[in-house]
Amino acid sequence: MTKIVGIGNALVDVLVRLDSDSVLRELRLPRGGMTHIDAEQHAAISRAMESLHAGRATGGSASNTIHALAMMGDSVGFVGTVGDDAMGRFFATEAAAHGVDARLRVVADKPTGVANTFILPDGERTFATHLGAAPQIDTALLPTADDGYGVLHVEGYLVQDHALVENIMSRAHYGGLLVSYDLASWNIVEADHAFVRHLISEYVDIAFANEEEAAAFSRQDDPETALRMLGELTQVAVVKVGKRGAWGMAEGRTCLAAKGPSEQVHAVDTTAAGDFFAAGFLHAYTRGGSLEACLRAGNLSAGEVVQVMGTQVDAASFAARMRNI
Repeated sequence: MTKIVGIGNALVDVLVRLDSDSVLRELRLPRGGMTHIDAEQHAAISRAMESLHAGRATGGSASNTIHALAMMGDSVGFVGTVGDDAMGRFFATEAAAHGVDARLRVVADKPTGVANTFILPDGERTFATHLGAAPQIDTALLPTADDGYGVLHVEGYLVQDHALVENIMSRAHYGGLLVSYDLASWNIVEADHAFVRHLISEYVDIAFANEEEAAAFSRQDDPETALRMLGELTQVAVVKVGKRGAWGMAEGRTCLAAKGPSEQVHAVDTTAAGDFFAAGFLHAYTRGGSLEACLRAGNLSAGEVVQVMGTQVDAASFAARMRNI
């Protein structure tokens, strides 16, 4: 079995359901937005959330993908950084409990990163993220092919540190690992277009994008056209199209894995849908699945997580469903 390692921001998701927008207004958070907050704002939000019923889970894009793979029975690892605090210990404990080989740098000068997620009655999510220690990643912790790893999955949020992400990808690429890359956010792609294109063309073997990210990359609105442009630069390209399924391209061939009636689900919270899609795809890919099978596995995995709040799927049920792909 091919082992898969992820690298990215090690975050703890703190999730809370709200009855109205009043808390968001009080905290000056834009409804439906994602706001990076400083230490002072983080402290204010933490105080406000003391009176709310909040849940906790490990978070961060690559971390979500790795934890989903672990639930499917894959051998996985994760590289990231946490603070020397309760949240950091929670992240490490949860990773170990899920069977993740977590190679964590622990720092004393920053707290563990936290992604506060506020979910309104209509399902819309508002994020307030304090990265804390998360960006201080130590690339020396990356495992190699000699450790049995065959795939490195990189989250696109790391692109904002050019030197870091290029070091990560080049070490993996020239060390014999396949590089899987999730573009993460349309605004990151748009703001750093030339560098993102450079990374994909030089190092990336498998690229994941949603419609908005693919449009930002290709500057084309049609997802199939965007897919072809992305696929010209990498071995495998995927463009997710939400409820309609996902487009894939490999070896010059494209296909659409549309979601059938049995795959249509009621979405409670779309948190980590893309991360779980990547997990399902990689799960099938590392087992030699066809492009169609990999896309179907991605659709199925994403469909499971959107039915729950956050990423708290029932591990046994999720594993059973994914075994039947």
